[in-house]
Parts: sequence; structure tokens; C-alpha cells
Amino acid sequence: MDIEGYVRRNLKKGVSEDKIIDVGFKRVLELKDVNEEWAKKFVNAVIEEVKTTEKYKDIEDNDLKYLLGSSTSDVTMGKMGVGSRGQGDFFVHREIARIIGTTNQITEVDSTEQDDAGVVRADAKYVVVAVDGTHSRLSDFPFLAGFHVARAALRDVYVMGADAVALISDVHLADDGDVAKILEYTAGICAVSEAINVPLVAGSTLRVGGDMVLGDRLVSSVAAIGVIDEGKPTARKRAEVGDVILMTKGSGGGTISTTGLYYGDFDAINQTINVDFLKACKGLIKADLLKDIHVMTDVTNGGLRGDAYEISNTANVSLQVEKEKIYNLVDEKVLKMLENLNIDPLGVSIDSLLIIAPKDKVEEIKEHTGAEVIGVVAEGDTSYLIDNGEKIPLIPKFREAAYTPVKKIVGEQKPEDFEDMKSKVAKSCDEAIAKKDFVVKKLKNNIE
Repeated sequence: MDIEGYVRRNLKKGVSEDKIIDVGFKRVLELKDVNEEWAKKFVNAVIEEVKTTEKYKDIEDNDLKYLLGSSTSDVTMGKMGVGSRGQGDFFVHREIARIIGTTNQITEVDSTEQDDAGVVRADAKYVVVAVDGTHSRLSDFPFLAGFHVARAALRDVYVMGADAVALISDVHLADDGDVAKILEYTAGICAVSEAINVPLVAGSTLRVGGDMVLGDRLVSSVAAIGVIDEGKPTARKRAEVGDVILMTKGSGGGTISTTGLYYGDFDAINQTINVDFLKACKGLIKADLLKDIHVMTDVTNGGLRGDAYEISNTANVSLQVEKEKIYNLVDEKVLKMLENLNIDPLGVSIDSLLIIAPKDKVEEIKEHTGAEVIGVVAEGDTSYLIDNGEKIPLIPKFREAAYTPVKKIVGEQKPEDFEDMKSKVAKSCDEAIAKKDFVVKKLKNNIE
């Protein structure tokens, strides 16, 4: 069951909103432990979001309209047999390979050869691997989904001080999903791949739940692989008291695109179509500055609140940053949207590059990245936001800032039984470890 897909399909069929709510809220009650009033509010919020996204068709910017519009083939995953390892599946994979092509000369074995794995040439001291899942609310905008998940995976590799060498994609589309979604998703990945010259070399394409899951939801992920020839990874634990904190300008990625889509601020989406973050990282690599940088991270999940909290806890230091300087580095259109919607810019992904480095390297870093100084690393274990001289603890909420109408219904607050929930999850983890240990022992005994 896919609530958003259910709403979108029925609105296109001309079904009344009252009918959609009447049927939809009952399905929510079947799946979630909530009351009837909440379920109706939830479905109504989904209806409003879907209706808002359709307004992109009325905008005057033809480039943006083309970007947001999704092509259709009128052929579903199930009918084509994608994921079923037959003729239809093989054909679609060859079409995917046509989109990918060969993005640069380090590819030894690429997707056009239909092998199960890709091969690139590399010589490294460290290999860095990261994987990111596609933003769930971009399922009906597959090009944006592919574009932003590829950027996210590459960001995670670059901020560890590695130079990216390859991408891998995993995409699952439900049985009723149009095959064109996979092709547009792949094209989104490859737009980043070709712009930054990092090849997409391998992947997997399947249906969500095979024959048993109805709907057209797309779920997917992209992994990036990078290498470090010299120096050490720029991990969070390396932050030191006395370091300077810098940040590049951020215009957001999947999260900001989702906010723009579901609130109808389509101009903000346009601001996210860039690879500025990745270029800044490559600039540091080219200038041989990575060895002098202590920490690099992307201001994404949980926003700066989350990153500051994690760095403070990991390195046992206090990040002290200035609000005005941070806000000046958020894209003007994006910041205006967030403020108009009462969304905390510090609690949401803005996709800036955060750099922590010694003071004597600041000017070189600024020259090669466009970053600006936003604060310093001090003694302590709590990070602070400095606003007009006042020091305010910079800590994350239970959830990242609610950035769509539906998320505002779900809320940001910590559940009252959170500690009990943690205990139950910890118990499940213990049981999983015990099961793993049992199987490992059995496997080792068989080998011996």
C-alpha cells in the first residue's frame, strides 16, 4: 500500500477528495496505531501536498517545468518483467546502460558489457565507501531523486577526504510503477556522474516486493566509492580546540527539493541543481589541502544542529558558531522559503560543506572553496549558537525540522515512552547479535 500513490492516482481519475479521505483514512487505521481524527488529517495533508506538486505545470519557467515533469512509457514493471531475469528485464538493463554510457577512461568494465559488477582502476592507501537512500518523497520525481541521491553519496565520500572513483545504484520500483521512472532516475544519477566525472559502474534493478506489493513507489539508493592515496580520513573525531570552523554556501538537495515541491516553491528547487559542494571538495584535493584539514562534513541530516552535536560528542569539544554568518551562507531563495514556512534553517539539510581546520590554513581553504568562517572550536562538550552576543545551546530535536505539511502533522517532539522504546530496541539488537554469533560459530566449525 502506498498512501501518496493512492491519492495521486485517484485525483488524476477525478475521484472527489471526500471519497479519497473516506477510503484513505480507513487504510491508515489498518496500518498505524492512531485515532480516526489523526488519520483523516494525515490523508488530507497528503492530498494538499499532491495537489501542490501538480502546480508546477502552471509555472512559466520552461526549463524548470521540463525538469520537474516525469516522462511515462505506459509500461509497468510487472508487465515488462523487470527484476524477473528474462527478456524484458535484459532489455531494460540495456536501456539503462545506454543512459549511463562510459563517463571516463578509468572504467575498466562498465555497464554496457552487462557484467554484474563494474571495475575501475585505482591505487590507494584507504578505500572509502558510502551509501545513501533516495529521498522517499521524490518517488514521483525520479530525475530529482537520482540527481540528489548521487550527490549525497558522493558528498559522504569527499568529506572523508577521499577522491571518488565510482558510483553504484540500487533501485526498486513497485509492480505498477512505470518503467520510465527507472530510466529518469538513472538519468538523474548520470547528470551528476558526468558533471563531476565519476562513473556509474554497477547496480541492481528490482521490483518492490515482487508480485506482492501494489502501487508505484520507487525506493532506491546510490553508493559511492572513493580512495585516499596519502594522509588520513578527515573524520569528526579529529576536531581540536583552537581550530576554525568554515562553511560553504548551501542551497539544499533532496530535502529542500521536497520542501519546494510540497509547498509549491518551485524556484527553490532550481537552486538545488548544482554540484558546487563536490567541486569545492575536488578543489581541496587538487590544492593538496586535505592533509591540513582536521574535519569535513556535509550539513545534511538534522542540519547544523545535528552535525554540531555529533562532532561535540565524538571529539569532546565545543563548536561555537555565529547565527548571522551561517544564515548569510544559505542560498537567499532557500532561506526565504524556510523562514516563510517557519522551518528552522539550522535543523534541516542545507548541503553546505563544513570544514574544521587550523587557523593558519583558513585563507587557502577559502580561496579554493569559497567557504567563509562561521566560528571556532573551544573547550567543552556542548556546541553553541551565538546570536547577538547570546550563547544558545545548539542541540538537535528528536526529529529534523518538519519540512512538509505531512511532517508537520507527524511532529518533531520526542515520544513520552522514548526510553522504553530504546530498551526494547537494545534487546532486539542483543538478540540479533546472538543469532549472528550462533551462525558464525556454526560456519567456522564447518570450515575447520
